[in-house]
Amino acid sequence: MRLVLAAFAATVAIATPIVAQQMQLPGSKNKAAISGGSYTVDPGHTLVHWEVDHFGFTPYWGLFGGITGTATFDTANPAASKVDITIPVSKVITANEGLSAHLLRPGKDGGKPDFFGAAAADAKFVSTRVVIDEDGDEAKVTGNLTLNGVTKAVTLDVDFYGAGKTPPQMGGKENVGFEAEAKIRRSDFGINYAIPLVSDEVDLKIAAAFVK
Repeated sequence: MRLVLAAFAATVAIATPIVAQQMQLPGSKNKAAISGGSYTVDPGHTLVHWEVDHFGFTPYWGLFGGITGTATFDTANPAASKVDITIPVSKVITANEGLSAHLLRPGKDGGKPDFFGAAAADAKFVSTRVVIDEDGDEAKVTGNLTLNGVTKAVTLDVDFYGAGKTPPQMGGKENVGFEAEAKIRRSDFGINYAIPLVSDEVDLKIAAAFVK
């Protein structure tokens, strides 16, 4: 029995470093892993989380997914980097079927919808200015956000999340990820329904994944 246990322990001791090596994360906060150039949005891993205050009782949030777009990262001059993102508003997701339907419900008797409406146009964000901090890990990205047919300047606070290549069996492509936050007022974009019972201010939290 002791011989069996000793053999088992030896096997575990040998296998553990191998498993740990195999399980190592391919991405890290190593900016040198960004080669630069043109990238496309990974729509399966890019999300926009929005949050409003509901009657002062609770926060309420939902998601936009299916996001597409491009980015150009200039490693020699990060401030020259650019993004162009399209967000399909018609694919908005909430935890409540009735609310999701309300967000996309057409206006009554031909009037304006309460929120986006049944024929909701895609939202779009196109950067116009990038300001990088001294460490190069954070940036303020200002751009034009078009939502509900209205275009306004919005600034995103962006944090570098990670970069690296996926394993060869998963394509071996370079991936770059960021987190971003911003606040907007929906009334600036002509979405005024139920203000102030449902807050005018909307908090945005973004997970942005790009693939080269």
